[in-house]
Amino acid sequence: MTEVRPEYNESFEGMLKRFNRKVQLDGIIRESRRRARFEKPLTRRKRKETATRRAAIKAARKVAGRR
Repeated sequence: MTEVRPEYNESFEGMLKRFNRKVQLDGIIRESRRRARFEKPLTRRKRKETATRRAAIKAARKVAGRR
């Protein structure tokens, strides 16, 4: 659970800004959106495979560009 404590003389807006930044860094919103709908195991596997393939192609392009 993400928690922020008010610092000395800190406004509510400043505290809210720190809280939002911390939530973004922790990935809480992204995780909740991912869990919002059920995803079949086969679909999840395919999505991960395509992401891996995309990352490999991007890495190969980066290496080819250096030569």
